[in-house]
Amino acid sequence: MKSLSIALALAAPVHAGLRFGCSSLTIQRLDPVVEPGNAPSSHVHHIVGGNAFNATMTGDVGARATCTTCEMSEDFSNYWTAVLYFKHPTNGSYHRVPVVNNAALAPNTKGGITVYYTPHDFTTDDLKNQPIKAFPPGFRMTVGSPATNSLDQAKGHIGLRYNCLQTLINRGPEMVDFPDRPCPAGIFAVHHFPACWDGKNLDSPGIYNTIRMDGFTNAPPCPASHPVRMPQVTYETVWDTTKFNSMWPSGTPNPFVWSFEGTSGYGTHADYMFGWKGDSLQRAMNKSECFYDGCGSITKQVMTEANKCTVPDMVGEVTDGWLDHLPGMAM
Repeated sequence: MKSLSIALALAAPVHAGLRFGCSSLTIQRLDPVVEPGNAPSSHVHHIVGGNAFNATMTGDVGARATCTTCEMSEDFSNYWTAVLYFKHPTNGSYHRVPVVNNAALAPNTKGGITVYYTPHDFTTDDLKNQPIKAFPPGFRMTVGSPATNSLDQAKGHIGLRYNCLQTLINRGPEMVDFPDRPCPAGIFAVHHFPACWDGKNLDSPGIYNTIRMDGFTNAPPCPASHPVRMPQVTYETVWDTTKFNSMWPSGTPNPFVWSFEGTSGYGTHADYMFGWKGDSLQRAMNKSECFYDGCGSITKQVMTEANKCTVPDMVGEVTDGWLDHLPGMAM
């Protein structure tokens, strides 16, 4: 399979976009979008981005943060997903699956998430009438739901898919559920967010998805009900399941679960909290001639500096090692 950069180059013309890595910031049971103020929240999340991350986040996050684990040094947003665990087929204990670097990220990126802000497949007139607008301060959104428990429901979450990695650049076909056999290079999870906003609500009820097929497809024009065209946010996470492959007996069901338990991968979900400094994201979106770094319109930092960014442990519980139950899921 061609690399994503090649695939995008062969697709519709690119009108602006970013691709960059963010090292892991923290792994805790917090979710300021879905469960604001709860410490702990119901299940564990893997979080990257700025150090303003907390149990409660409102207003201009970019103005409060002082560092970020992202390569783009003006991006103090936070990005998070549930955490993947291996459930031992024999004794039922759990072990957190580590995150590893995606392909082609900046040197010294540690685990983390690959983040995209991609364009829409617009005509010239579309771009003139409704150009891509950066998110406003305080904006947040979610995709997917841990309550999703059927194949039909999961198919309806367009763009939330898995790949069974053969190598980091050979992903194989996209799947709605977890792979049913060990993957040579890990499990790849992707989360595409909607790209149309009503211009009013600062959370998920204000967004609308015009994409009707999986894969890296540009979002069609937005409807009148949600006329503001935002950059499409996408996460890619590589879970290093390889160290558990020898513990997966041949012919038995998938032993991996999300941190909210469940019996499948249908409940995959992700959260986003906007936190770019000032007009930095808009500057990149205005650079219609380039992809990846906004033609230098965004200041980068070396990842050794990004890796120094931390937040305190606000929950104080063990999330790694062999556990007799998932954090927050004790019987």
